Amino acid sequence: MHSRPSHNRLSSFQSRISALLLAMLATMAAIYVAGRLWQDAEERVYLIQEIDKRSSQDHSAISVDDTLKIIACREQQKKLSTLEMELAAARKEGFVPTSLSKSEKADSKKKLLAVVGIFTTFGRKKNRDAIRKAWMPTGAALEKLAYEKGVILRFAIGRSPNRGDSLDKQIDSESRQTKDFVVLDGQVEASEERPKKMKSFFIHAVENWDAEYYVKVNDDVFVNIDVLGATLTAYLNKPRAYIGCMKSGEVFSEPTHKWYEPDWWKFGDAKSYPRHASGEMYAISRALAQFISINRSILRTYAHDDVSSGSWFIGLDVKHINERKFCCSSWFPGAICTAV
Repeated sequence: MHSRPSHNRLSSFQSRISALLLAMLATMAAIYVAGRLWQDAEERVYLIQEIDKRSSQDHSAISVDDTLKIIACREQQKKLSTLEMELAAARKEGFVPTSLSKSEKADSKKKLLAVVGIFTTFGRKKNRDAIRKAWMPTGAALEKLAYEKGVILRFAIGRSPNRGDSLDKQIDSESRQTKDFVVLDGQVEASEERPKKMKSFFIHAVENWDAEYYVKVNDDVFVNIDVLGATLTAYLNKPRAYIGCMKSGEVFSEPTHKWYEPDWWKFGDAKSYPRHASGEMYAISRALAQFISINRSILRTYAHDDVSSGSWFIGLDVKHINERKFCCSSWFPGAICTAV
């Protein structure tokens, strides 16, 4: 009669013991996990402290200037690597800049002898028309010149300081009709900007056409294309050629002078420019044009475009060729050019 109640009490006692054991196990597990987390946290704090100590030691050994130089160098390396990969991918795909016309795309795929930039400006349409009538072919004949003789001729001009005004529209309209312009969109067209315009042209030309030479000529000069081609061909064995009517000249330090040079003091007490080609017309080989393109951001320009280009080559292993045929102001039989 009393056996069932005692059995119930035993079952209840066993249940309580099981619950107690489970609670103890859970508590021990929680303590263990908390201990591990606390140990990990201590280890992380220790590691952070050690890193801070070592970082402070490293920083004390390297100056701020050196640190900035290292950071800048690494950033440049990253940019260079990215650009090299993009360039390789573009070359693999046969990349041709979208700004080129169909004829220019065809010309850019083959090796040319020369790309000639005829430097012009706003309000000089009469000069351009005179050149088109005298020595610069138009229409299909212009493309034929590129195909048969490997010579590209283009008028080079920048953009108006008031971008998109009537001056820009006139050039755009003329360019659509004649298709003989290189419009330097990122370059302001102004007399004081001529040195930068010269740099922009060489950069544009070497990046868009693969030629042996890149030539700059003013729009008041008449050129004999056949003699130019023959003369340039004679110097093909000079990989870094700078060809022109070489000269020097006085550096003017008076601000009121027409040819004032703001950086006159850099040219020494004699106040004389280093030897350079006359700005009326000169040619540089592909290697020099590439040099300008690569170093565009650090090449200093002076008051005059011919002095600027000459200053860039003075410290390089460049062959300065004083070619009398490039002396446009003193025409003689067999000359390449004549100033008008």
